[in-house]
Amino acid sequence: MKNPIKYSLATEIWPIFILLMTLGLSYWSYLRLPAQVITHWNFYGQANGWSSREFHVIFFPAILMAMYALFNLMPKFDPHRERYQEFTGVYQKIRNLILLTLFIVFVAATLVNLGYALNIGVIVTSTIGLMMIILGNYFDQLKRNSFIGIRTPWTLLSDNVWDKTHHLGGRLFMLWGLGLIIAPWLTPPAAFAILLGGIVVIVIWLSVYSYLLYKQEKNNKNLVL
Repeated sequence: MKNPIKYSLATEIWPIFILLMTLGLSYWSYLRLPAQVITHWNFYGQANGWSSREFHVIFFPAILMAMYALFNLMPKFDPHRERYQEFTGVYQKIRNLILLTLFIVFVAATLVNLGYALNIGVIVTSTIGLMMIILGNYFDQLKRNSFIGIRTPWTLLSDNVWDKTHHLGGRLFMLWGLGLIIAPWLTPPAAFAILLGGIVVIVIWLSVYSYLLYKQEKNNKNLVL
């Protein structure tokens, strides 16, 4: 089965560079890290989970390599694989952005465990928030596929529903990303509402919106018939 996306040195240099930097940081930090490292923080940067340094230096690189492989292989098995040629550039930018975000989180977690006084809560939420803003800006350029984007049962059945849902979804994700950036500076209830309430509202809103669009489209077709 042929992969619909063409890869070259130009398209792969940045993700490979990120992976090499991740592996290099793992190698460099291994003997410098304490035997037990913090692997989880709450929303405000307070440690609430620990593991061995071996887990720390293996887990993040493994996640990044798995994500890289997944992004490169999934288009090949997608029933809508012919559509990837319409948004290959955006698809690769999104892949690189997600890898870069994971790398930044790994760097921040490693530096904190090495004793650097960083506010990891602010770093992580701000990084993810910025990623959401950039992703939302790309949503209008995504075409119907089964791997990346807002995949409800109704967006997958119609290009029109897909396009309109992603237009709205892009704006909602950008707004949520902005909320994530400011959330660490708010009161705990407000921050929690943005973190979890925001994504719940987005999922429900877009699911209902795509359903109503599909029903409207189907009714219009029946009227024409």
